Amino acid sequence: MDRIYRIDDNGTARHVVERDGVISLLDGDMFDLYRPGREIGRVEQPGALPAGLRVLAPVVPSKIVGIGRNYREHAAETGKPVPTEPVIFIKPSTAVIGPGQPIRLPPGAGRVDHEAELAVVVRRRASHVPRERATDYVLGITCSNDVTAREMQRRGVQFSHCKGYDTFAPLGPCIAVGLDVSAVQVEGWVNGQRRQAASSADMIFPIDELIAYISSVMTLLPGDVISTGTPAGIGTLVPGDTVTVKVEGVGELTNPVVEG
Repeated sequence: MDRIYRIDDNGTARHVVERDGVISLLDGDMFDLYRPGREIGRVEQPGALPAGLRVLAPVVPSKIVGIGRNYREHAAETGKPVPTEPVIFIKPSTAVIGPGQPIRLPPGAGRVDHEAELAVVVRRRASHVPRERATDYVLGITCSNDVTAREMQRRGVQFSHCKGYDTFAPLGPCIAVGLDVSAVQVEGWVNGQRRQAASSADMIFPIDELIAYISSVMTLLPGDVISTGTPAGIGTLVPGDTVTVKVEGVGELTNPVVEG
């Protein structure tokens, strides 16, 4: 399995790949054929990059497609029915931040929640993809935090407003390529306490069905992200918090929370 990171290399964003404990510059097209290039370091354990490398969000998508209420227990805690087809919404690329960057709470937005999610990174242009071919369009998975202005959402403000603020789409730390995603653990932690935990096997609509459904509505482009829904246990963020999303096989995405 490979882990693809995007790092700040003296002011230039570059992709590197971790394979078998070796970190190399990524040569070729990340979305087509790539290979490890020049070695730049080694890791003692998978997913732990050497100190000094500044990790950025792994991709800059044209859009993030979010999925609402894709776990039954989360639907129950929101008081909403279990959907009979995927509930989709868009988060703008301008909301994306990487590991370590602050989530900023907008003045006047009221309650803002964390939502730990497994996210899919699209490998190739996808339009009207049949479900049986959906995995051909997946580059890999990453961690996502679908930060949401919950109070505004409950007042009936549209999803794009509640979920589209700058810094409301942390992604990272890497893209795990070649991972079996049928039953991976997804967790949300705040200040060292676990608030959310579920398996991707608990999704109402699995990844292949989501890709088929979304691509029947809109064209997905290489680097686009599908954030596949959050488990139960969402909760309020306040300034001074540290929130972490963990996806088994990917690693940890940690962000501080500050006033906007």
